[in-house]
Amino acid sequence: MMTVPDEGTFVVRAEPAAATETTAATGTVRDGTRWLLPAGALLLVAVLAVYVADLVSHLSYMAAMRDLVVYRDGGLIVRHVSPAYNAHRASPLYDWTGQNGVQFTYPPFAAVIFAVASVLSWTAMRWAMTLASMAALGLSLWLVSGALGYRDRPTVRLGATLGVSALALATEPVQQTLGLGQVNLLLMLLVIADLLTGGALTPEGLKGQTRWWHGFGIGIAAGVKLTPLIFIPYLLLIRKYRQAATATAVFAATVALGYAILPRDSGTYWAHGLFLKANRIVFLGTRGNQSLRGVLTRLAGSVNSGTTPWIVLAILVVIVGLVTAALLYRAGQPVPAMLACALTGLLASPLSWDHHWVWVAPGIALLAQLGISARRTLARATWWAATALLVLVFGCWPQFWDAQAGLTPAGLVWYGPATYFATGDQPWYHEFHWHSLQLLAGNIFVLAGLASLAAFAVAAVWLRSRAAASGAAPSQPRELPRELSP
Repeated sequence: MMTVPDEGTFVVRAEPAAATETTAATGTVRDGTRWLLPAGALLLVAVLAVYVADLVSHLSYMAAMRDLVVYRDGGLIVRHVSPAYNAHRASPLYDWTGQNGVQFTYPPFAAVIFAVASVLSWTAMRWAMTLASMAALGLSLWLVSGALGYRDRPTVRLGATLGVSALALATEPVQQTLGLGQVNLLLMLLVIADLLTGGALTPEGLKGQTRWWHGFGIGIAAGVKLTPLIFIPYLLLIRKYRQAATATAVFAATVALGYAILPRDSGTYWAHGLFLKANRIVFLGTRGNQSLRGVLTRLAGSVNSGTTPWIVLAILVVIVGLVTAALLYRAGQPVPAMLACALTGLLASPLSWDHHWVWVAPGIALLAQLGISARRTLARATWWAATALLVLVFGCWPQFWDAQAGLTPAGLVWYGPATYFATGDQPWYHEFHWHSLQLLAGNIFVLAGLASLAAFAVAAVWLRSRAAASGAAPSQPRELPRELSP
């Protein structure tokens, strides 16, 4: 989600809480940011208007919330409410099958949470999830904007939050999350709040000193979906041992709570290794799987043929990604570090749905901030072009390539044909027969993720070499030499 265009540009540096009015994370913010609040507000209103128009035109598709149905039924099973609950099943939660063969795929703790939410009516639950997700998107970007240097400039910070929220709402991962009733935006907020609040960006926080509650967000998020576990080794590498221990303990507590309330289902999921069997619920080469496993399965022609290459490449990506994230953090770059770690999890996971890529939102914020604060015209144009390219790649566009879709909004990843609700591994699945533009578009999230992680790695090495040359401590934020400031 980031590029390093030339020597006249630089990645964002996080400021401690005491940032001055004129100094932001990337250097001196120009006075032109006065236009940011009205422009951000107008852009958000415009994007919301288009989104609502699309929603009204395609209500049955864009507001079906199929995944929220699964969460709700999981909650009803915990509460022993029929017909979702069937006491005769060996594992009532994981033996349940919904419409089109969908099954509950999350840890038992997720079902326990939705046992509480399922007391709401279906209409109230849909509204609650939509509003909570929208609020989570805005709050996440508010926190990211503060970490990018606007902590003491509330007007500019609000304008940046509104503008980036608008661009994020125009992306496929965010719209899919809203349309499916998914929890991705809520989980992203938990992680961001854990990493970027409560003194985490003060000099003490950058040295590893944390508040007692740091780690709760990551632990809870991992209890709902396993992918946020990638942030625990990241915390260890940046020497935030107490926060890593807290996250691990909280995650363990979610597992224990699942065993206490759902002992049979927890045994099935954890002890019997159900959490390792991603191919049980979906064909791993499905178009929606925007991970290295998905790409390699589609290219190899079968799930088994793609397994070994995926293991090798995933290990390599995890090593490079975590080391890159740690180097960026030690160079005083917590936002790029956080994004590098998130990218690592998305790429290495065996199953990363397209809607999991909501981390594109803080990626847009990072690039937009670089564009706003760049001093040189060429650098400014380059960063804005990179921002536009990121929105283009992840954008939600009318399906002009499919006459039967009725211009239903979708991402470029939808360009290739898909085999819907497929499981197992069959040679006739459409994804095995993609060609030319279908291969490019169908794997574009992963390609963008790999390019972004490579850019982060280059930036990390460059920062480390600069720190070594200047003799600065790598864990301390440094002011840039004026000639290298954007």
